Amino acid sequence: MRAHLVQLDIRWKEKKANYDRVLELVAEVRPEPHDLVILPEVFDTGFTIDLLSSPDSDGATLEFQRRLAASGRLYVHACRTVLGQDGRGRNRATTVGPGGEILAEYDKVHPFSLGPVGKRESDCFTPGDKVTTFDWSDGSASIRVCPLICYDLRFPELFRRGLAAGAEMFLVCANWPDTRVQHWRTLLAARAIENQAFVLGVNRAGNDPALRYPGASMALGPMGEVLAEAGGKEQVLSVAIDRGPLDSWRGKFPAWKEAGAL
Repeated sequence: MRAHLVQLDIRWKEKKANYDRVLELVAEVRPEPHDLVILPEVFDTGFTIDLLSSPDSDGATLEFQRRLAASGRLYVHACRTVLGQDGRGRNRATTVGPGGEILAEYDKVHPFSLGPVGKRESDCFTPGDKVTTFDWSDGSASIRVCPLICYDLRFPELFRRGLAAGAEMFLVCANWPDTRVQHWRTLLAARAIENQAFVLGVNRAGNDPALRYPGASMALGPMGEVLAEAGGKEQVLSVAIDRGPLDSWRGKFPAWKEAGAL
């Protein structure tokens, strides 16, 4: 099983350009059927609270994700903005299976709440209220995966809820700025260690009108060991995932079974 962390330099609000660039980057690593492709948070537009242009109102981003999955019999995980019936946004992560079917959808539980009033994600996005999981399988092995988004990384109780649902791997898609990159690395490792789980953190690269992003996408094993780490430029970080070390460590040191005991 291989995961491909697509560290995209997102073109600001240029959906078609971002679709095309994702296709180019994924083609370069030649994924095999049942591989998992993971895109950064709001990969189609960049991080914006502009609800006039950013939502996937015509379904084009989801359709792109489905086509990518079906064309290579891949699992494809991506985040986009959708508009709720209340007129507010949802920062939504969707996982599509090899046949183009939706396997899981997760709405960011912790919209980013820092910044000037009226310009914060929490001002115009409604938070989700639950975690979800899906099973990633290549036919011979399977791993239960829990997706979370960016600022959620700072809230370990969400990961515990995923663990209680059977999660063995966590995906964290992000637009995490370079000023807090050390927090990114440290928190990803902490979430892996405390949950004895794989953690794949997929960040963007490049700049938007307000911020610079460091890349630094990472894959960590269940003991917090770094399996692979990207630099600062646009790239795809491909990593083999073997559940053997997961089963071995959880069996040898089963602290994960005691989570939530109090």
